[in-house]
Amino acid sequence: MTQILVVNPNELINRAATKLQSEKLVNPPSWSHFVKTGAHKERLPTDENWWFMRSAAILRNVARLGPVGTQKLRIKYGGRKNRGHKPDKFVQGSGSIIRKSLQQLEASGLVKQTAKGVHKGRILTPKGVSFLDKIAMEILKESRAKK
Repeated sequence: MTQILVVNPNELINRAATKLQSEKLVNPPSWSHFVKTGAHKERLPTDENWWFMRSAAILRNVARLGPVGTQKLRIKYGGRKNRGHKPDKFVQGSGSIIRKSLQQLEASGLVKQTAKGVHKGRILTPKGVSFLDKIAMEILKESRAKK
């Protein structure tokens, strides 16, 4: 998992998203074209493949943060809500999007639920670790070849 932390996160997420889409490991639900990603957002996502990008980002965060649940990820994907004249406030991201994405990643075998002591949540399976490691190694090889 050290290669995951070394490579550029944007590149890793972009490639993981295209791989998730091409291998059909996750599928956007029918309602994903009509929802915002959180109460702090004003508009819908403009990218048509945003579901795959969010799933790849969630997969990377599960790898980084260890046993992680929906609530911790809601905080991670939250943001500042514009409330007009009142001061802005932090609002958590959409729990439904995160939950459905985690469930799809779990069904594809990349993530599993576990409990380490008092911490409950999802961690990467060996298949998920190898999935991200292969992508990270491709990025590292390409970056070394450019130098």
